[in-house]
Amino acid sequence: MFESLQELVLEAESKEKSLAEIVIETEIVISKLSVAEVRQRMEIRLATMKASAQQGLERPIKSISGISGGGAHKFWHWLDTNEPVTGSLLSRAVARALSVNEVNAGMGCIVATPTAGSAGILPATLITLQEKYHFSDDEVVDALFVASGIGMVVVNRANVSGAMGGCQAETGSAAAMAAGASVALLGGTPRQSAQAVGIALKNMLGLVCDPVAGLVEVPCVKRNAAGVAQCFVAIDLALAGVESIIPPDEVIDAMAHVGKVMDKNLKETGMGGLAATPTGKRLAAQIWGEGKKH
Repeated sequence: MFESLQELVLEAESKEKSLAEIVIETEIVISKLSVAEVRQRMEIRLATMKASAQQGLERPIKSISGISGGGAHKFWHWLDTNEPVTGSLLSRAVARALSVNEVNAGMGCIVATPTAGSAGILPATLITLQEKYHFSDDEVVDALFVASGIGMVVVNRANVSGAMGGCQAETGSAAAMAAGASVALLGGTPRQSAQAVGIALKNMLGLVCDPVAGLVEVPCVKRNAAGVAQCFVAIDLALAGVESIIPPDEVIDAMAHVGKVMDKNLKETGMGGLAATPTGKRLAAQIWGEGKKH
């Protein structure tokens, strides 16, 4: 698979094809499946994404631990009677991002994009853009292939693990994937998609992974909402022709370096950041202490 975004962009430009077409061609070679089979598998993932993005809007979903949940439903219905400062489009995407991660925390079915803890950003962004601009499912599937190609580059150059690179590697990578895919969906060029990746990721460099009680709930759920916001900023900037001074591949490399030098207490150990606050410690004791009694 691809080792750099530059390689991916140059191949698309030289062949005068879309990023989705390049990624699909590569997937066919690797998987030995037909175009129809490859697309069908992605269609199944899209259906799962749509289901998880909707469930939390229809009813409050509480996590197994009980320390998070219900925010998506509350926010979605608040939008019925209030004008959000962030605007209708972004706010609806935020609600869907919350929904997906609440479904995840409630042990529901989601698609890890690229991880479970960051699974809300990509579907929330694409589904909301589809709702706004009436894209077909086929067009959204193409965008998902673009996202997968971007994700492969990130994996090859860095990683998407909170335990290895902090939350920048999870929600940061997810926002980058969503930004690049969305630019392609909205008619941007392959180069603009790559620039969106660089802009989104560099704005999330250094974000720590500090799950309270070691669970993928606090602050993970709301960081997906913030990741969507970063994604939207990157989309508009890239489509306007604004570029990252640091090339996107170098931004990915920088993320990998930051993850390597980040203190271990800030990488999914539950020993630093929000997890180390008095309330974070109290919640951890409450959750795991109760677990020992049964």
